[in-house]
Amino acid sequence: MLKGRVKSVFCIILSVCLGVIGVASVIKRAGQSDNFKQDLTLAAAAFMMPQMHTENFDESSEQTLSNSGQQALVATSLPSTEDEGFKPSEPVDLHEDEVHFPVITSQYGESGVSCSNFYIKDSVGAGTDFRSLLELPLGFEFEKNQKVQVLIFHTHTTESYLEYDEGYYHQSFYPRSEDSSKNMVSVGEEIAKSLRAQGIGVVHATEVHDSPEYTGAYDRSWETISKYMEEYPDIKVVLDIHRDSIAGEEGSKVKPTFEVNGKKAAQIMIMAGCDMYGEMGFPDWEYNLRFALKLQECAENMYPGMTRPLYFGNFAYNMPISRGSLLIEVGTDVNTVYEAQYTGKLLGNVLARVLQSEG
Repeated sequence: MLKGRVKSVFCIILSVCLGVIGVASVIKRAGQSDNFKQDLTLAAAAFMMPQMHTENFDESSEQTLSNSGQQALVATSLPSTEDEGFKPSEPVDLHEDEVHFPVITSQYGESGVSCSNFYIKDSVGAGTDFRSLLELPLGFEFEKNQKVQVLIFHTHTTESYLEYDEGYYHQSFYPRSEDSSKNMVSVGEEIAKSLRAQGIGVVHATEVHDSPEYTGAYDRSWETISKYMEEYPDIKVVLDIHRDSIAGEEGSKVKPTFEVNGKKAAQIMIMAGCDMYGEMGFPDWEYNLRFALKLQECAENMYPGMTRPLYFGNFAYNMPISRGSLLIEVGTDVNTVYEAQYTGKLLGNVLARVLQSEG
C-alpha cells in the first residue's frame, strides 16, 4: 500500500515538473514573439482540444483556415432557373428499375408549303394564299398600354412532361398531372411572366378543365374564356397552350427540340383553323390565320428552328371567340418540363415583338 502511495506522489511531482517546463517554454517564446496572447491561447486550447484523426484531414482546408483566420461560409442558395436554363434544382426519380422505351430527339422544319422563312402543313388544300395574308395587318388593334389584352388558358390543363432527359421514358410514365409546377400551367406562367416583363397586360387562367373528366373540356374552357373576357373587356389575344404527343416505332416517342444559347427548348406548333364552308360559326378565321402567320415568321426570325410547320386545318376549337385566338402546342409529352418552360419564356418574347410592332 505504501509502495502505491509513493508511486502516486512520484507521478504528481513529474506532472508538476512537466507543467513548469511547459510554462517556461511559453514565457521564453513570449520574448521572441509579438503574439504572446495568441500563443498562450493556442497553448491552452491544446490542453482542451480532443485528439484529431489525421487520416481524414484536408490540407486545403487547413490552408484556408490559416489564411483567413476563420472558417469560410458555404453558400446554400440554389441557382435560379434563369441561370440554369430551366434545369431541375433537385434530383428526380429516373425510374431505373422499370422497363424503358426510347425517346427520339428530332427537329421538324422543311415540310409542307413554304412561306417566308417557315412551312405550313395545309390539311385543307383549298389553295389559300398564305403569302398575301402574311402581308396584311392583324385583324385587331393592339394598344400600347398596361391594360390586360392577352389571356392565356389551358383546355387540357393537366397535360404534362417528363422530368428527366435521359433518352428514354419509363413504363409507368403517365403524362398528366394536377401539379401546376409540372403541367401546362407552368408553361403558361413563363409566357405570362415574359409578356409582363415587356409591359404587356396579361391574365393567366389556371383553371383545370380536363379533370376529373376529360370529355367536355372545350365546353368548360369556353366558359372560362367568356368569364375573363367579361371581366377584362380589352382582351384581344386568347391563347390555348397545350402539348402534343408523337408516337414513334416500337414504343418509342418523339420529342421536337431546338437550341437557344446552348440550351434545349421544345419546338412549338401553332394551330390555325378555318371554316371554309361556313359550318362551324367561324366566319373570321382568316384574321386568326394572319396572326398565326405573323407569329410563326417572327418566331423563326428571333429563334431559328423554334417552330414545327404551322398546322392549318378544318377545325375551330374555341378560336371563334376572338380574331387573335390560337391554339399552340409546346413540345410533346417526352420533352422535359424544363425545356417546355424555357420555350414558354421565348414564346412570350415572340408574342411581345409581334404585338408591339403591329400595334
